[in-house]
Amino acid sequence: MHSRFRASSPRCVPCRLAAIGAAVFALAGTFAYAAGWLTPSRLTTYRIVDQLQANSGPHPGYRRNHAKGLCVEGYFDSSGNAASISRAQVFAPGRTPLIGRFAIPGGNPSASDASVPIRSFALLFKQHDGEQWRTGMNSTPVFAVHTPEQFYQQLVAAQPDPQTGKPDPARLKAFYASHPETRPFQAWVKMHPASSGLANSTYYSINAFRFVDAGGHEHAVRWSVEPEMPYTPVDPKEKNDPDFLSEQLGKQLQHGDVRWHLIVTVANAGDPTSDATLQWPADRERIDAGTVVLERASPQSDGACRDINFDPTVLPDGIQTSDDPLLAARSAAYAVSYQRRTREEALHGAPAAQQP
Repeated sequence: MHSRFRASSPRCVPCRLAAIGAAVFALAGTFAYAAGWLTPSRLTTYRIVDQLQANSGPHPGYRRNHAKGLCVEGYFDSSGNAASISRAQVFAPGRTPLIGRFAIPGGNPSASDASVPIRSFALLFKQHDGEQWRTGMNSTPVFAVHTPEQFYQQLVAAQPDPQTGKPDPARLKAFYASHPETRPFQAWVKMHPASSGLANSTYYSINAFRFVDAGGHEHAVRWSVEPEMPYTPVDPKEKNDPDFLSEQLGKQLQHGDVRWHLIVTVANAGDPTSDATLQWPADRERIDAGTVVLERASPQSDGACRDINFDPTVLPDGIQTSDDPLLAARSAAYAVSYQRRTREEALHGAPAAQQP
């Protein structure tokens, strides 16, 4: 047996080289296809991120979206109430350390905090077993669109006019008129003015996920973090300060912790899980899973959140993605953005505002 293998090995050398060459060629072809080089009309993650860059202008070393941010740290104090629907360790009674990041939409790291009515809140829960749960939430319960293709079209419609430096209102109006699925988002924003700060705003997972319990049963869920601090609208005077959100939160943390309740909403059979533009009925089961507690904040230039990719598909055992197509698109876009900004830092150093 051994002699037969030895005798046949020389004759297989060309075969091995051919196989290796074919594998390399296939890998290169796969990469080229993913990048869109072979099918330039096909929507790719690179085209989406390129459009984000085109809309905001070049800002090397920064995230392509949510570029302006603030790092926070604290812990999650689980009540144990959600352990009945998810076996994830984070929901067992006790504390889980976390790192977070507040931000506003857009790729301009110098944008005024009042330039958009939406804020985001990303969290990374560091379970004691080494697994992580990462989530990126917005201050709206629904998203404007429900497919990556629609999101790209929205970005194209919002690209600033070279003459004015602002999006063309007629172009945006035409986009929204041709996409009726955006109406719930527009209506919600119109009826819910932005809160006066980061600490008194509710943040939503937007996308649906699946919790898996100890018995292996799945439960479709969404979650939100709801503040203990009461809502008040933005004071018009605050808008004169381009950094009023981070400055306000810093002052609040000097006087003690800032807290939210993590509320898990459980879907009924038939509730849509693949469409982020649709809310579930208000009578769905709500579970208070525990308290998100922030203890300190720091600039993103040298804070704990600086190099974290808050990919919402990084999930521990007990939490899974749903059939929402935006989740895979978000994960891919976050990865491309992360690769680009870290490469820029490696080649040219961190931008001045990012220097530790």
